[in-house]
Amino acid sequence: MDIYLSIEAFVRAAEAGNFANAARQIGVAKSVITTRVQQLEEHLGVSLFHRSSRAVKLSEVGASYYTDCQALIDQMQALSQRSRDTCASVSGTLRVAALNGFALEHLPKVIETFRKSHPGVQLDVFANDQVVDPVQEGYDIVLQIFPPASDSLIERRLFLMRGVFVATPDYLEGKPPIETPDDLCLHDFACYRYYPWRRWSLNNQEHKQQSEVTLTPALRSNSVHLIQEFARRGMGIAYLPTMVACEDLLQGRLVRVLPDYQTDTPYFSAVYPTSHRLTAKVKLFLDLLSSTFAMEPEWDRRLGLSPSTESN
Repeated sequence: MDIYLSIEAFVRAAEAGNFANAARQIGVAKSVITTRVQQLEEHLGVSLFHRSSRAVKLSEVGASYYTDCQALIDQMQALSQRSRDTCASVSGTLRVAALNGFALEHLPKVIETFRKSHPGVQLDVFANDQVVDPVQEGYDIVLQIFPPASDSLIERRLFLMRGVFVATPDYLEGKPPIETPDDLCLHDFACYRYYPWRRWSLNNQEHKQQSEVTLTPALRSNSVHLIQEFARRGMGIAYLPTMVACEDLLQGRLVRVLPDYQTDTPYFSAVYPTSHRLTAKVKLFLDLLSSTFAMEPEWDRRLGLSPSTESN
């Protein structure tokens, strides 16, 4: 017996004056109300109603019991409503962890738009180029590349995190030419430390060529901005997300190396705990991220990279 359901059936029957009306209020069959009330009476060892063919009337014990039960039902409903209001309200603190490149250059406009619509939400943003577990670290949303680490997390893909090999024009003038992927091995190389591969797969879609090359980085770092500086200072070849390299490429400070080749392309995703999927502030922030980037970020459009160039 579910004691709460039985008490609810008893209260509704007492208020309605018969089991049929009580059943309609709750949305169950009349037999369900009858069974629940009988189970409650058996549990208590008393008769709560005087019954007739058409109506029920509270017994003396039932009338006394009804007052306490009505208060209990009211309290339970109020508690449930408060819980629903808490989940649905757009207020409180939204804790977000994001990669530096995204947090510094692209997240501000999302925050600005979100705050205009939802000023009751305060954002606590942790910007760092490291792997973060939202459950262990207590974040509502983590903006990252690569899939979630456990089944307790949900992934919403936002856009492809395209990357490019880059160097300064001056560096390339004084070094051996780079015409094939194997030529990369003749140069110092820098890349993000959390890429899960040492052997790089590069596709030339126009000529239907695929090459694999093992690159030993002279510099690996969890900071894409440090890798960007490696390239800017003419220290070698760097592999950078287009999100970070876009302005340098457009201004000519860096140029692409092997522009006809594409690498494996992970997704940039919002990852969040399953327990947060119904939280209004989380849902609204995720919807804004999705609509802002829509799988084709503006930096790739500016560089002339369309979805058709993806290698996955």
